[in-house]
Amino acid sequence: METLERILTEHPFFSDMDKRLLSIIVGCASNVHFNDDTVIFREGEEAGNFYLIRTGRVALQLSGDRRGPLTIATLEEGDILGWSWLSPPYRWKFTAKAHGDTRAISLDGKCLREKSETDHDLGYELMKRFVHIIEKRLQATRLQLLNIYEVKS
Repeated sequence: METLERILTEHPFFSDMDKRLLSIIVGCASNVHFNDDTVIFREGEEAGNFYLIRTGRVALQLSGDRRGPLTIATLEEGDILGWSWLSPPYRWKFTAKAHGDTRAISLDGKCLREKSETDHDLGYELMKRFVHIIEKRLQATRLQLLNIYEVKS
């Protein structure tokens, strides 16, 4: 039987997490489904969740006045969507849009922040994992910028 705890344990983000901490996190988790072209969240809206993508793909987009939305990254199975719930003012910096049928686990950011305040081991573990994700995304952005602005001699 597929339980949230088993799904979280098998996701790369939580795969080696202490069982005690994982049991706390499960209480903040729920299954979600997004149809193709569904906007999951919009830039500027309140950021309350993050998502473990199980199937499908999600485009991260920036709003462009003249050019319309610009896709800056596409996330897929095994990826994490969203970290704006971690830091005030808790507002999304991008728009996320499902490409194809997408299933995910939604984790309630407020629930996790409250649990992290009472269990600092949980908060520290989550921060370590998110810093790794943020670093990977910044490195990918750096490589994109080098590709765009590289001057050929």
